[in-house]
Amino acid sequence: MTISLHNRRSWAAATATTLALASLAALAGTATPASASGRATTAGPATAATATALAPESAAAPKPASPAASASPASGDPAVPSALTLPRPTGPYATGRDTLFLTDHERTDPWVPAAGARRLLVSLHYPARPGSGGDPAPYMPEEEARLMLAQRGLDDPEWPGLVAATRTSSRTDARPAPGRFPLVLLSPGFGTPRATLTGLAEELASRGYVVATADHPYESTGTELPDGRVLTCAACDEVDAQPDDAGRRKVLAAVSTGRAADFSFLLTRLTGPRPAWRHARTIDARRVGMAGHSIGGNAAASTMAADRRVDAGVNLDGTFFDPVPARGLDRRPFLMLGTDPGHAPGAGDTSWDEGWARLDGFKRWLTVRDSGHFTFTDTPAIGEQLGIVDPDAPLSAARSTAITRAYVTAFFDRSLRGRPARPAARLAIMH
Repeated sequence: MTISLHNRRSWAAATATTLALASLAALAGTATPASASGRATTAGPATAATATALAPESAAAPKPASPAASASPASGDPAVPSALTLPRPTGPYATGRDTLFLTDHERTDPWVPAAGARRLLVSLHYPARPGSGGDPAPYMPEEEARLMLAQRGLDDPEWPGLVAATRTSSRTDARPAPGRFPLVLLSPGFGTPRATLTGLAEELASRGYVVATADHPYESTGTELPDGRVLTCAACDEVDAQPDDAGRRKVLAAVSTGRAADFSFLLTRLTGPRPAWRHARTIDARRVGMAGHSIGGNAAASTMAADRRVDAGVNLDGTFFDPVPARGLDRRPFLMLGTDPGHAPGAGDTSWDEGWARLDGFKRWLTVRDSGHFTFTDTPAIGEQLGIVDPDAPLSAARSTAITRAYVTAFFDRSLRGRPARPAARLAIMH
C-alpha cells in the first residue's frame, strides 16, 4: 500500500437515508446499488447476488495526492489537527462502553504457551440512557497507537498521542437503555487493535445492538493489559517465519480457528449462567451476529462453523484462509463486503468464489469501488484528519464510513431482527 500525505477536507458524502435505501435494496436482491451515474439498475436472477456499492462520481471525487511525499506535516503546522474525532453514530440511542479482561483457563495461549491461559480484552458498546455516564470512553492506549502507526511506517512523534486521544461518542459508566438487544461480536484484522472497529461498534450500539469487540493477544501490533504490560504480535512473527505461502496460509487459518474458540468462550461468558458483564441482562442471547475485518471476517465464518449460537456473519474484506465448510453454514445468512477489484467475483482471491459457492443460506456479495483494505475500519476517518491519503483507495472517509454502516446495519437488521428490506428502484447520490 502506498501512502502519501495530503491535507484536505472530505465533502463528498451521501445522505444516511440514501445509503440506507441502497443497502436495503442490495440486500433484498432487487436492485444493485447506485453506480457512478447515480442510477440503480435492476438485477436479474443471475446477478442479484452481487453488487457494486456506491462509488463517488469521478468528476466529483477529490483527487489523491502524489505518493512522493514521505514526511509528516511539521509540528506547529496549522494543518495538523489539535484533536481527532470519530464520526458520530446516527442511531436513536446514546451509547455506553465497558471493558472486560477475561481468562479462559481451559485453553493455553496458542502463540506463547509460556504465557499460560488464553486471555481476551473486550470492549462492550451498548445502547444507553441519554445523559448518563461519565467522560467519553478512551479510544486506545498511546503505546498501542505508537506500535500500530510504526508498523504502517508512520513515525511522526505527535501522532500516537493524537490517535490515542481520538474522541469517541460513548460514555463510561453509562446506564443501559431499557430492553434486551441483539448481540454482535466484532473481530479486528490481523495485527490490528480492536479499537480500529470502534466507529462501527458505536454505530451498531446506537441502532440498538450490544457489541463485543475482542482483542486477541499476540495477534495485534500491541495489546495493553490492565497491569500496563503490552503484548506484541507473536503470531505475526510466526507467519513471517514460514518458508513459503502454503506455510503462511496454514498459520493464518489457525488464527481464524483460534479466534472461533475465543468467541465461543466470550459468548458463554456473556450469555451463560454466570455472566462476566454487569449489564449482561440487556443481551438477547437468541439473536447473535458476528462481523470482522480481514482475518476477523474469516473468523466470523469459522465461529459460525464451530458454534451454532451465532446466527449471522459478515466478512469485511478478509481472505478465507480457513475455508467455509463444504456443508455450508446450516443455512444461516452471510454477507461478504469487499474491495473492488481485490474482492470482486473472479478477481483473484479464489477463496471468496469458493466460499460463496458453499454458503447455503441468505447471502450477499458486495464490492465497493475506489476502496482499500482498511476502508471498513476507522482508518479512513482518522487518516484524513491527519492528512493521510492512500492514492490506491480514493474513497473519502465520509463515504467509507457511511457505506460500512449502512450495509452492515441493514444486514443485521434483516438477519437478527427480521426487518424486511425495501426495494428501491432509483437511488440518488448527493455530494
